[in-house]
Amino acid sequence: MERRKLRTRTALIEAAQEIYAERGDFDVSIQQITEAADVGFGTFYNHFPSKSELLDAAIAQALEAHAAWLEELLADVDDAAVVFATSMRLTVRLVRTRPRLAKVMMNSRGALLTAPFGHAVHARRDLEAAEAAGRFVIENVDVALACTAGCLIATMHVCADAAPDAVDALADQAVRSVLRMFGMPEAEVVRIVALPLPSVEPSAEPA
Repeated sequence: MERRKLRTRTALIEAAQEIYAERGDFDVSIQQITEAADVGFGTFYNHFPSKSELLDAAIAQALEAHAAWLEELLADVDDAAVVFATSMRLTVRLVRTRPRLAKVMMNSRGALLTAPFGHAVHARRDLEAAEAAGRFVIENVDVALACTAGCLIATMHVCADAAPDAVDALADQAVRSVLRMFGMPEAEVVRIVALPLPSVEPSAEPA
């Protein structure tokens, strides 16, 4: 019974993510959601009290899964500046490697700044750690996070309209710009963004 409940909840969340990614809004009926999830209409309220609660859960799951994936990939990296830069490089590349997740992030830009979960929490931690280590010059962490999120989302939109083989170069260009904004010397900017990215199979990325 518990496994069946989890499967239904997961199906609803994945359907919500797909709808939100494709439409950019959640102006659909519960019937449309349950049909997309291939579950019975009557089961919806066994899991969520409203559409807005489902959307919140769908966004939270996507962002937290992505943040946890990055943390696992970079668990052995000691340099907070490298963790920050690599996380951003990989996140922009979601446009090519994980389009649905990328679209959810692009449509939920506010969550990247203020949500108590996912990318916002992890990015803030990395910024504070890099500043404490003397790697970044940051006057205000909130402003730094806003600048990072703005650049991240804007670059993802640019990449979404670019040829797939241009995404990597555009992503790295954006990250170099952000590192320069945080006062990092040019030679170090170039070195960090030239580091090899973790080797990851697409199937290992968060759904």
